[in-house]
Amino acid sequence: MENIDWSNLAFGYMKTDCNVRCEYKNGAWGELEVHESEYLSLHMAATSLHYGQESFEGLKAFRGKDGKIRIFRMKDNALRMQDSSAGTMMAQVPVELFEEAVLKVVKLNERFVPPYESGASLYIRPVLFGSGAQVGVKPADEYMFIIFVTPVGPYFKGGFQTTPFVIMREFDRSAPLGMGKYKVGGNYAASLVAGHKAHELGYSNIFYLDAKEKKYIDECGAANFFGIKDNTYITPKSSSILPSITNKSLMVLAEELGMKVERRAIPVEELATFEEAGACGTAAVISPIERIDDYDEHKSYVFSKDGKPGEISAKLYNKLRAIQYGDEPDTHGWVTVMD
Repeated sequence: MENIDWSNLAFGYMKTDCNVRCEYKNGAWGELEVHESEYLSLHMAATSLHYGQESFEGLKAFRGKDGKIRIFRMKDNALRMQDSSAGTMMAQVPVELFEEAVLKVVKLNERFVPPYESGASLYIRPVLFGSGAQVGVKPADEYMFIIFVTPVGPYFKGGFQTTPFVIMREFDRSAPLGMGKYKVGGNYAASLVAGHKAHELGYSNIFYLDAKEKKYIDECGAANFFGIKDNTYITPKSSSILPSITNKSLMVLAEELGMKVERRAIPVEELATFEEAGACGTAAVISPIERIDDYDEHKSYVFSKDGKPGEISAKLYNKLRAIQYGDEPDTHGWVTVMD
């Protein structure tokens, strides 16, 4: 472990000691198994490969100043994975099994949880997929649930700093009655071309408008959106947006800061009225937005003229991080402290 530069970790994959797995066969989940291999044997006709029966989650473990390891809102991740299973007709992983697997894999890879002062964390990736063979378009009868972990640094290289985003109407993230509210790989595959184009143009990522009318802010490629104005935290309400656990947490914290919270449709023109804006998710917590360029309308909505994050965004970011690391009391039961 002496070779790991904790303070300069990228947000990427690093091999750790082991992963945990559980198989669903004959209508029931088996026992948790520990594997050192990073690879798995999969039938070539598995439904995950052909029909996209797959979902995943992302959560983190943090080492506090007291040396204890804290896991943030894992039950919420378990429930969201169950929701994705319902949307893809996969076997649901019981909450108890999900939580047991998370605790087990973190404990077994405890030496990879970065030290407190590094600002890094242990990223936890549960994935569920159809492993049973099927040629017809129908659900599998066998599933595999795996959790692996990897230590990560900030999602963006500069950490908590503003970056530019772009709106491009030639791309849709998800249809209104489609799969956008589920955390399935297909949604991310659909964002790769748009994201690549945004990166080539010098942007952090792309913001999509709603696919039906192209009038309202929908979601970033991998994050929810929020805007701040008149002491109000405003975030889109849509049937095609992934219910971000980070966004849910920030809404609670915003209310605790004495702010109003609104979940509603946000017309693209309203961007001009926001004092601050950000993208939020597990990976980055908050990515403060410098500006959003409307590529097609040749407009630019600027939220930070000096390149610094807004005051409220910074407060929310610091508050949530403090709870995750144990620097502030967890009054909501969000954190599981490991023995």
